[in-house]
Amino acid sequence: MSKKTIVLGASNNPLRYSYKAISLLLTYHHEVIPMGIKKDEVLGIKIINDLPEMNNVDTITLYLGPRNQESYYKFILNTKPARIIFNPGTENSKLKQLCEQNNITCVEDCTLIMLHQGTY
Repeated sequence: MSKKTIVLGASNNPLRYSYKAISLLLTYHHEVIPMGIKKDEVLGIKIINDLPEMNNVDTITLYLGPRNQESYYKFILNTKPARIIFNPGTENSKLKQLCEQNNITCVEDCTLIMLHQGTY
């Protein structure tokens, strides 16, 4: 089943984990929305630079450190994803608390491993 996924901290650099996640999400037939600060595209998908209103998002997977997440708090909460994945290095107790208060499931795991193991 396809899960609409926002990759927050998207990069067009094939060496970055966000790029690898986008590639693997596409391989597993998930709808991917890359978001970040670069005005570019990843694997033919434009990186979104603003914070538009989004609906029916299953997952937001984080590739931003806690300090860089703050400007996205309101967007994340307004998007109301079913879950947020804190990839290694993105763990953030303040954001986790805000998400849990808004009934958003928080998962501390690696998107790449979850996809490979079939637990995504």
